[in-house]
Amino acid sequence: MREIVLDTETTGFEPSEGHRIVEIGALELFNHLPTGRTFHKYLNPERSMPKEAFDVHGLGDDFLRGKPLFRAVAREFLEFIGDATLVIHNASFDMKFLNAELAAANLPLLPFERALDTVLMARKKFPGSPASLDALCRRFGVDNSGREKHGALLDSEILAEVYLELIGGRQPDLVLAQHQSTKSGDTLETFDWRPRPRSVPLPPGLTQEEAAAHTAFVARLGDDAIWLKRR
Repeated sequence: MREIVLDTETTGFEPSEGHRIVEIGALELFNHLPTGRTFHKYLNPERSMPKEAFDVHGLGDDFLRGKPLFRAVAREFLEFIGDATLVIHNASFDMKFLNAELAAANLPLLPFERALDTVLMARKKFPGSPASLDALCRRFGVDNSGREKHGALLDSEILAEVYLELIGGRQPDLVLAQHQSTKSGDTLETFDWRPRPRSVPLPPGLTQEEAAAHTAFVARLGDDAIWLKRR
């Protein structure tokens, strides 16, 4: 099962008021494991960045002016997400901006049904508790210390860890970061891991003697044994 954890940063709250996307960050999960594939773009919103948005994202007009327009990367974005489920925190916000940008580029819109909203998941699992990304990080012990400014790819990485907790918990050794570092900050090793089928299937764990003993045991149970019934 392929899923895309996704986040956007924008100049404001409403595309109907002329606000635009300035950053898209997304990462790929396959069977709930990160593959290492990501999509990350800063975008020229073709408008000035309001001060309140700059304070949140730290992205200024001079920086964004040289970035590509959404329509220049739209097909690359659609190719990356494919037909995967989109895991988004407060999905209605990101989906309305993505669809406004896609509509302006004369490209197909994304059905809202494709989005899995982690805010709704958190509210259902923890009724009455805060459901912000920071609050969920505190609840699950997810490190968000690098989140001084909102960044789409960083927030996607954090959200992926929160999402895995919401659906049942992370494996203790599951790390989304691609680098292992020493305490001094030196990189020890770079990983490019992704799940792949085994080249050689695992041998059966049942011996012939165990299989024969099980068959004899079932035979003694009569015709009503569940092992003899077809589903």
